[in-house]
Amino acid sequence: MGINITDMTIEEKLMAMEMLWDDLCKNQQTPSSPAWHETVLKDREKAIADGKDDFIDWGEAKKNILKSIS
Repeated sequence: MGINITDMTIEEKLMAMEMLWDDLCKNQQTPSSPAWHETVLKDREKAIADGKDDFIDWGEAKKNILKSIS
């Protein structure tokens, strides 16, 4: 396939992403997660149970991310 995304406009890129997402949603095959995902999830659950980590509101998380990249 010879699509050069660097030549695409933002609008074209967004349309392509939407088309890809729509096609992926129609596909009934669910890809299996790699084994390391389970390890990461268990580590995070343990950190929460041990009081070493906690959750924050998604809105607050977005603000923190925006601050860190500004």
